[in-house]
Amino acid sequence: EKGDLIMMGIGGFSPLTGFMGKADWKSVCEKFSLTDGTFWPIPVILATDDASVKAGDEIALVRNGTVMATMKVTEKFELSEDEKKFECEKNYKGEGADSQTEMLDLAAGTGDVTFAIAKRTPPASIMSTDFCDAMLDVARKRYAQGEAGAVPCEFEVVDAQDIPFASNSFDLVTCAYGVRNIPDRMKAFSEAYRVLKSGGRYVILEFSTPPNAAWRTVYHIYLRNVIPFVGGLLTGDRQGFVYLNDSIRAFPDQETLAGYLKQVGFKEVHYENQTGGIVAIHVANK
Repeated sequence: EKGDLIMMGIGGFSPLTGFMGKADWKSVCEKFSLTDGTFWPIPVILATDDASVKAGDEIALVRNGTVMATMKVTEKFELSEDEKKFECEKNYKGEGADSQTEMLDLAAGTGDVTFAIAKRTPPASIMSTDFCDAMLDVARKRYAQGEAGAVPCEFEVVDAQDIPFASNSFDLVTCAYGVRNIPDRMKAFSEAYRVLKSGGRYVILEFSTPPNAAWRTVYHIYLRNVIPFVGGLLTGDRQGFVYLNDSIRAFPDQETLAGYLKQVGFKEVHYENQTGGIVAIHVANK
């Protein structure tokens, strides 16, 4: 209730991240196991900014004054810098950024991809944008704390469907976990194409469709049943997690998304599956 719950996951996979509110990658993650005899006997990973929590402590999850579950901390670990980042950041590092690259990060949120690329393959500059200024405020604070190193960054509120920059302005455009929530995706793709220089790259990371039928079935059961149940239990907002399931299931598969990118003019499009196709990285060349 004090707002220190940041993210949770089941079995190490957490599509809930980003839907739990504040994201503080300097936090300490705790791994809990349910111990009160509830019918959900599976490991849960929680992140908290309370460094006093230690292994052996009993934790109660409370909503509206009611104890929803009790947990015992079975292991405590502080994430390394690499582990603090999303899968996308670990894979974006090889997508063409160098000291001459002018980069645009769309749907940047609190700046995770912006700062990861700034550290790993420093570009000449980064324009970090999002539709939500409150998210960018966090990114601005992180920038002020030096997370971009020597890379100059700017932060602006931008609608990816109507990018307010001149054509042929950027060498690299990135969008991590943002395309799925854009109403007019084709317009967003066209805008990314427009602002890219000739030879530039548009890199998208988004939830996708596992090609293996058995794995896809397990994953969809998890999305449809586990995520809404646990998310609703912890937050009281089951519908938000139903939306997550629905939006992921409705999103185009890898080949279809590649086809859409080609339709707006990208001449070369390839993709790489991650986590068995739960997410995919698409790279489109202008």
